[in-house]
Amino acid sequence: MRTHFTRRLLGALAVVSTLALTATACGASDGDADAGSGPKDVKAALAKGGKVTVWAWEPTLKKVAEDFEKKYPKVDVELVNAGTGDKQYTALQNAISAGSGAPDVAQIEYYALGQFAIAHSVENLAPLGASGLDKTFTPGPWNAVSEDKAVYALPMDSGPMALFYNKKVFDKHGVKVPTTWDEYVEAARALHKADPKIFITNDTGDAGATTSLIWQAGGRPYKSGGTQVSIDFGDAGTKKYTDTWQKLLDEKLVAPVSSWSNEWYKGLGDGSLATLSIGAWMPANFASGVASASGDWRVAPLPQWTKGDKASAENGGSSLAVPDGTKNQELAYAFIEFATTGAGATSRVAQGAFPATTADLGSKAFLEKPFPYFGGQQANKIFAESANNVGAGWSYLPYQVYANSVFNDTVGKAYVSPKPLADGLKSWQDVSVKYGKDQGFTVAE
Repeated sequence: MRTHFTRRLLGALAVVSTLALTATACGASDGDADAGSGPKDVKAALAKGGKVTVWAWEPTLKKVAEDFEKKYPKVDVELVNAGTGDKQYTALQNAISAGSGAPDVAQIEYYALGQFAIAHSVENLAPLGASGLDKTFTPGPWNAVSEDKAVYALPMDSGPMALFYNKKVFDKHGVKVPTTWDEYVEAARALHKADPKIFITNDTGDAGATTSLIWQAGGRPYKSGGTQVSIDFGDAGTKKYTDTWQKLLDEKLVAPVSSWSNEWYKGLGDGSLATLSIGAWMPANFASGVASASGDWRVAPLPQWTKGDKASAENGGSSLAVPDGTKNQELAYAFIEFATTGAGATSRVAQGAFPATTADLGSKAFLEKPFPYFGGQQANKIFAESANNVGAGWSYLPYQVYANSVFNDTVGKAYVSPKPLADGLKSWQDVSVKYGKDQGFTVAE
């Protein structure tokens, strides 16, 4: 039976017009696997066979599902695209709360996983064998899916950050590729002075991009342990970010263009947007969405807040979890492990996914793969180094989906008014603190 707090949390963690978490009925206790389950039961489930329903939007899983069915002929994998991100989370939580209609496996982004874990809406996979996979994955993704001895999902991919830059634009104007964020500001000034149509990057306020750069700067604004939460955007790492980014905003050196818009793609193609600081999953989007600029772009390590450092952070990435109450827990876990490790992981990497596994990340074939789009550059070497230098100790709020939904109502004002970015982050903190307390969390500032 659920605890009173869990029932309250499921009913109260409603992301306005985004994610509805409603009170749930009785089920398996706190997401723990049955005492008798484990690797032997997983093998037995594979031998017996059955159907596994997977809710996911990631296209590389189609080939993985086909390979899994070939290896285990008695298993039928049904892939369902129930929507991306928040749309799927709404449908997923509604199904879990109703006690019927939930899939056996669900794709959940790292930033959203904590919300499902604390509500016991996903199973603890440790008793099924996941606890022995900690060295299989790189630190960033593994930290995102595990807490203490519990493992709430297995990492599908990762998004270590890098600097994508338009070499043609930098060369034309004689500007050096920045290695520090101070140099980045200078490069922004030099490019915009040389051609007022050129901006160093775009930014209209994005929660994921902001928190990733704070992460790289050493900021750790969130701390979370069960129902105990703290939020502090006044730490030294956050200040490094705001001090630097405020210069870019004040001097109008970033384009007021929304990412993933038609204008954004146009800017990447015509050189008016000169760089992107983003996750290593971006190359496929360049190749498909900005084909006209093939050969113009290159990849470099993320600029550093302190000269000589090699710090990085994650930006994006997803996991595969087993929703609470599934009747096919062992079979679901078998598919998840196949899809995220060994042959399944290698298959996804071959299709363009960025690996979360140390074996794929360190393979010669992966590291030496040339990228025609980037002039034949072996960009994976830069991405792999970034993955190995992701800062430890980062955590998201157990209601990060809600927090991100109000980012533009708070921090976003710094992009359209004289309000300083630091004040915007403080407003975001205040709203997030109030929301957390309203839902029954103990929140410190």
